[in-house]
Amino acid sequence: MARPELLEQIYTIVDQIPPGRVTTYGRIAAMTEGATPRMVGSAMRHLPDGHQLPWHRVIASSLKLADHGGAERQHRKLRDEGILFDAKGRVPAHLVWPD
Repeated sequence: MARPELLEQIYTIVDQIPPGRVTTYGRIAAMTEGATPRMVGSAMRHLPDGHQLPWHRVIASSLKLADHGGAERQHRKLRDEGILFDAKGRVPAHLVWPD
């Protein structure tokens, strides 16, 4: 698990992702002071109970949803925000945040 200061950076960034947009584990890692994409993924898997973070807006660099137990719920939450997926299950690149 990432150091507490890295977790705080990751959570702060995730909290800023606007509705109807997504970002990748790698982009979040690049905005921190030393996190890796795997650390970001781990942070998303271990969110504290009762959090309000938009975890569902964090996706793989392939612009597909990562294969995990919450993928169906994530897909539904993104669709509820107006995100459409292409025939291969990818999010359109113009929806990746930040620009």
